Amino acid sequence: MGQSYRVAILGATGAVGTELLELLDQRNFPVSELKLLASPRSAGSTVMFQGESLTIEAVNESSFNNVDIVLASAGGSISKQWVKDIVAAGAVMIDNSSAFRMQPDVPLVVPEVNPEAAAAHQGVIANPNCTTILMSVAVYPLHQVLPIRRIVASTYQSASGAGARAMEEVKKQSIAILQGQEPKAEILPYPLAFNLFPHNSKLEASGYCEEELKMVNETRKIFGAPDLRITATCVRVPVLRAHSEAINLEFDSPFAVEKARELLIQAPGVQLVEDWDANYFPMPIDASGKDDVLVGRIRQDISNPNGLELWLCGDQIRKGAALNAIQIAELLIEKNLLKPALVANS
Repeated sequence: MGQSYRVAILGATGAVGTELLELLDQRNFPVSELKLLASPRSAGSTVMFQGESLTIEAVNESSFNNVDIVLASAGGSISKQWVKDIVAAGAVMIDNSSAFRMQPDVPLVVPEVNPEAAAAHQGVIANPNCTTILMSVAVYPLHQVLPIRRIVASTYQSASGAGARAMEEVKKQSIAILQGQEPKAEILPYPLAFNLFPHNSKLEASGYCEEELKMVNETRKIFGAPDLRITATCVRVPVLRAHSEAINLEFDSPFAVEKARELLIQAPGVQLVEDWDANYFPMPIDASGKDDVLVGRIRQDISNPNGLELWLCGDQIRKGAALNAIQIAELLIEKNLLKPALVANS
C-alpha cells in the first residue's frame, strides 16, 4: 500500500467544505486521518465519511498538530488567523480564500496550467478565484501555442459563489415571487431570483470591483505574464450552481478556429461541447457536478482578424474551488512536496 496522509478541512460545514469531503472520497485520496474543523457553533455535529461518523471540532491552536495537509475554506480572516499555527505545525495549507493569492512568496496554482509553481511553497499554496480557475483551464492551452495579448471576459456567476446560504436564499426568493410576494434579500444585497446585478464585491477607484480585479491580477500571476492585458465585467445571475463566461481573446496573428478546437479537445480538464445544428453549447445545468470546464461556441471574432470568441461553463464549487484544491494536494503528494507534520509538544 502507498503512503497515506493526515488531512484537515477548515470550514468543513460550508458549501466548499462539504464538496471537499465528497471529493476526498470520490477520488480515493489517501487519507489516514481526517479532521473536520469549523466554528464553535458547528462543533459536535457529525457527518459520514467512508462509512464512519466524524465529529466536527471547533478549531483551536492544537488542531493542526500531526496534520499534513489543511484544506482551508472558511474565509480570508479565518485563514489569516490560523496560518501561523498551521505552518508551525509542519502542515501545508491549501487556502481557498483571497488572503494570500497575490503575495509574491505564495504560489497561486491551477494544476493544469502551472503545476511547477507548487514547488516554491513555504507552507501555503493559494487556490485562485473561481472565475480565474475556469478561464485559465480553458484558455491556457491556446496561450501555450500562440501567446494571448488581450482578454476581455464577461462572467455570469451563480449564487453558489456566495455560498450555500445564498443558494437557499435564491430558492426562497423564487418561491416568494411565484406566490406574488416580495422577495427578501439577506445574504445577497439585492434579490437575485428572476434578476441579475453587477458583482457586489467592493468597488475600487478604477470603477472595477474586487471580483473583476481578481481575474486580472490572478491570471497574470498564474500565466507568468505580468503585462497581459485583461479586462473583466462580472455579473451575478439567477443560477444556483456553475458559472458561465464569455471570453474574447486577441493574439498577435490569426488563430484558426479548428486549431483551437483540436487543442481544447486534448486539453486536461476541458470538455468541448458544440452542436452547431442544434445551437447547443455549454450550460450551467450541464456543468453542475462536473469536474471538467465545458467549452464551446468557438468562433472567429468578426471585428478582429486576430481574435477568437469562446463560451465556457464550470462548476464553481467543484473545479472553481474544491476540486482545484484537491488536485493541488494530489500534486504535492506526486511531487513529494510535503514534509512530515510536527508532533505536538508534550
